[in-house]
Parts: sequence; structure tokens; C-alpha cells
Amino acid sequence: MAMSNTRLSISHRYIERYGQIYPRFLGLTGNVHVMTSQFRSTTADGAVVEFGLVRRALLEKLRRGLIQKDDVCDAHPELLRAAKNLGRKTGEVCPVCEDAELREITYVFGSRLPAGGACPTSRAELLQLERREDPVQCYAVEVCVQCSFHHLVRKWSAGGRKARRQRQAGQ
Repeated sequence: MAMSNTRLSISHRYIERYGQIYPRFLGLTGNVHVMTSQFRSTTADGAVVEFGLVRRALLEKLRRGLIQKDDVCDAHPELLRAAKNLGRKTGEVCPVCEDAELREITYVFGSRLPAGGACPTSRAELLQLERREDPVQCYAVEVCVQCSFHHLVRKWSAGGRKARRQRQAGQ
């Protein structure tokens, strides 16, 4: 069957109804996961970019032997330290080693923040950083502290209230 003529919807309702049928039809292994909004920002200024499809493709390449485990399990020691000490448990088992639970760490970058970004340790701290007058870029990364697998889960822009107020005043 030609896949170019097949169009799949990825809505929540579609996955709930057909999620267990189509992965087998497409030759995909494992469960279909819907990205949860558990850690998603509520103050995002614009789109939240999810990288679930990229992750799935990467893991499929690993499964097929097109890339080596060392290519995906190469987290920086500082990222591993942050995930171990500050990361939130996701409840999902690492798709590479299938041994440890993944942790999610959020980095926030912007003016007047440390060069390496800020790692909020609580939801309240994340919301405080997102509500700054200066714009910030936020990145959520999932990390396995056992095998060093890591992947960007989502990114979003927030903050910049001062700049928005100035633009609105000029109109």
C-alpha cells in the first residue's frame, strides 16, 4: 500500500479511537503516546512546538540499526546532573535502555538570566520566569540518567510583556 496517499490525523480523539490499530498497520512498534499538558506552559506567547514525531523517528532509526546507541545516549554531564537533581519524573520508561524512568528538565533563556539558562525547580518558579517583562525562550528536555538518552520534548516563547505593552501603546 502506498503511504503517500495515506493521511493520518493525530488528534487526541483519533488516537484514542484508532491508536492501537494504525501503529501496527504502519509497522510501528510500541504504544502511541499523546503529549500531555502536565508540564506545558500556560503563559506561552504563541505556539508550543512539540518534538514527539522527531523523537519517534529517531527511536525508529535506532531500532532499525541506522544509528548507534552512542548517537542518542550522549547527554552532557551537566544535563545529567540537572535532570538527576532538579528533573521531574515523567512516569515513562526510557525507550532506549528500558530500565530507568525518564526525567524532564526545563531550561529558560533570556536577557538578565545566567548564560547557561535557568532551571526552574517548581511550577511556580517556571510561571514567574515566564511572566517576566523581557521575552524568554523555554525548552523542556527529557533525560534518562542511567543511559544518558536525551531529547528535546517541547519549546515555547513567553514573557515580553513590556515589549507588548509598548507595541499596543504605539498603535
